[in-house]
Amino acid sequence: MRGAPTFHAFTIAVALAFAGAAGMVAAQSTDTIDTNEPIDTSGSYQIDGVQVDVSGPNADAARHAGWRVAQRKGYQMLAKKMGAGGGVPSDAVLDSMVTGIVIENEQIGPNRYIAKLGVLFSRGKIGGMLGLAGQDARSSPMLLIPIQWSGGAAVGFEQKTAWADAWGRFRTGDSSVDYVRPIGTGPDSLLLNEGQIGRRDRGWWRSVLDQYAASDILAPVVSLSRQWPGGPVIGMFEARHGADNELIARFTLRVESEDGLTALLDAGVKRLDTIYQNALRDGALVSDPSLAYIPPPMATPTPTSTPTDTPSDVTTTTTIETPPSSTSAITIQFDTPTAGSVSSIESAVRGVPGVSGAATTSMAIGGVSVMRLNYNGDPDLLRTSLQSRGFQVGRNGTTLRIRRAEATPGE
Repeated sequence: MRGAPTFHAFTIAVALAFAGAAGMVAAQSTDTIDTNEPIDTSGSYQIDGVQVDVSGPNADAARHAGWRVAQRKGYQMLAKKMGAGGGVPSDAVLDSMVTGIVIENEQIGPNRYIAKLGVLFSRGKIGGMLGLAGQDARSSPMLLIPIQWSGGAAVGFEQKTAWADAWGRFRTGDSSVDYVRPIGTGPDSLLLNEGQIGRRDRGWWRSVLDQYAASDILAPVVSLSRQWPGGPVIGMFEARHGADNELIARFTLRVESEDGLTALLDAGVKRLDTIYQNALRDGALVSDPSLAYIPPPMATPTPTSTPTDTPSDVTTTTTIETPPSSTSAITIQFDTPTAGSVSSIESAVRGVPGVSGAATTSMAIGGVSVMRLNYNGDPDLLRTSLQSRGFQVGRNGTTLRIRRAEATPGE
């Protein structure tokens, strides 16, 4: 009877090297896969915890076969989750729908591959096949302010924290909550801190939300406590919402050592997202009307004098005032997954009639960049013009949040 394939010393070294790659994303390609290349997953469904155990003539073949098996299993799991039926498409069709593989844990032998993987599916390509087109109702844009308590001190964006990093790793494509996630640069450290979530002033909050093109606030809080140095870590998580810092739910998670802190925080993020989605579905995540943008009062027009007949021997000069052009300073926030997307979106915006002085003032490759411009006309007309150029546009005051519109199924 043939025994199970053994892992030799070299294979064990390779497996240990990959053990530190948990959570790594591998972008799909036809020939090679670069596991270090960041990809934009905002338009993807994600299925986690796909277990594979595959053998092959060599390590590479076994790994490739394992990923193919993960795609099939992931499709079945997604179809079941969405309440859709039908068989599994061919590998060629799945290859076109899968946007990435998340390596949660893997072991590679000379002819065997054992792994726990996640699979990312394109919303636009798989939605029609599962009958999900047009069913993705999302919340209004929610400004996310993660607060971490540790060692008796609370930190928001004043400095880099493991809690903010955990929210940065979280892929929001499968969530019904539209998170606006700051990257912690520029004014973020001054505006988005622990003291801010305790404010009640609506005027101040409206000013902050206008800067981030958001309409409401979510403040997930984690309080970390350690039993002893190097020992168990306990995290108490709170889901908070709104300018009044309303508590929605609270729960506690624990890991046995500091090495498990990343896994603890990632699990907390996923559970908090589920809480926020349930609150949205139950109507508890309704935006506060007092946070809505209040436009400035319109100027009272100056009445123009009516010309009157005058004697022919008297010369009069009638001055007709030309109303000044209404030029507005507009802030645009836009996703920049690559360096090329910055110049591409700048060019598209500059091509809109009435736009002048468009320049990117804050660049964040892999995040959200900020562009400022002057627009001669009604900002609503600018919004319409951008939508005609293939953008999804959200407006909050003088700030626009634009995203590339997703392709419809079949395109």
